[in-house]
Parts: sequence; structure tokens; C-alpha cells
Amino acid sequence: MKSRFGFILIKPQLGENIGACARSMKNFGFNKLYITSPKFSFPNHKTKITSVGAYDIIENTKVFNNTEEAIKEFDIIISLSARKRDINKKHITILDFYNILKKGNKKNFGLMFGPEASGLTNKDLSYSNYILQIPTSKKFKSLNLSHSVTIICYEIFKLLNKNLFKARGKKIKVSSKSNITSAINHLVKLLESKDFFVPKEKKQSMLLNINNLFYRLEPSDKELRVLASIVSSLSKNKYKP
Repeated sequence: MKSRFGFILIKPQLGENIGACARSMKNFGFNKLYITSPKFSFPNHKTKITSVGAYDIIENTKVFNNTEEAIKEFDIIISLSARKRDINKKHITILDFYNILKKGNKKNFGLMFGPEASGLTNKDLSYSNYILQIPTSKKFKSLNLSHSVTIICYEIFKLLNKNLFKARGKKIKVSSKSNITSAINHLVKLLESKDFFVPKEKKQSMLLNINNLFYRLEPSDKELRVLASIVSSLSKNKYKP
């Protein structure tokens, strides 16, 4: 299914950004990287260094002379832009993006990203079906190219792998309120033997605080036994000051 997604970088300027993009793509199981008119001899040394274990993606990257050639194999093009453009294109949110991906489960999607310094031109955007802006702080919207690719890779991965995001920890059985009550009663008796509740007029308030603390917790039977043992051990005064 992930083979239906391609990442198109329009006129990238920095080799290290392309390498970082390839690495993020491989992190999330994508491998189709397309580039148009890179501003340097591709691939260069920095591309290889930053791609780390994803250099196979760099080696298989398709390089084109223009945007028209780069988008040919895709059914839907979604362009990334840091600002809203005054053109006749539908601007979508991340939620819209999810819904489009769900509905187009047999279509090939091209995710298009612009140059680091200027972003996509209006001509590039004219080839798009949708324009997506990654939500950021209003005070600083511009994202690094590789960071944008990483976020989009993650969002698609999350949608396609819902089971990985479900809690898988072993379910711990919470001790009954009856057991918690017994532990509290044990603690209170030990505290009374140590004249803890002083002054006496504040005893009820202190007991209320103890109840609030213990009943709010969700300990297992084992944890409750350990706590009771600790309290009992500390009450024995084995150690001399």
C-alpha cells in the first residue's frame, strides 16, 4: 500500500536535506523519491552522509527536468505550502488529508514539496489537486524541507498502521476497594500508636486526606502488599537515632 505514495521535491537546494528526507521516508516504509532540477550535482557527498542507512532510496531516486514529468504517474497531487495561496485550489487541513487518503485507497498519491528558500511557485501549485499546510505556530510557519517530509510520512504511516498506536501493555488488575480499605485501616492504627494525629481536632481532616490519597490510586494487590509491608517495617523502630 505504501508504494502508492511518492515524495516529489521541486528544485531542492541542499544535498543534506534530500538525504534527511530519504532517511525519514525509510523510517516509515516509503521508498519513492522524485526530484526536479536539483541545484547541485545529485547525489553529492552531503546527501550520502545524511541519508545514513537510506542511501538505497537515494540511488533509486528519479530525477526530472520539470514538474510536469515528475507528477505523471500519480492520480492525486497534494502540495505542501507554509502559507495560504491566493489561487483557485482547495486548501486542506490534516483531517481533510486523512479523509482524502481513506477515500482514495486505490489511487497513487504524489506529495510535492518546494525549494527550501521560496517554496512552491504558483505554477507548481497549479498541478495540484489540493494544498496542505502543516499546522504550526502562527509566529513562525516555515518548516525545514526534511521536517515537512518527516511529518507527512508519519501522518500517512499512522493512518495505515492504526494497530501500532493502540496500547499493548499488559493489563494490570487493580486491587479491590476492600483491600485498599484494609491497608488504610492498618496504616491508621499504626499512626495512632505513634500519636501521629496531633492536634486531635485535626484528625478527621488528616484522615480525609489519607483517604483521598489512597482511594485515588489504582494499585495492584502486589503493590498494596508491598506498601503495607513498608509501613509495618517503618513502624517497628528497629533503628536507634
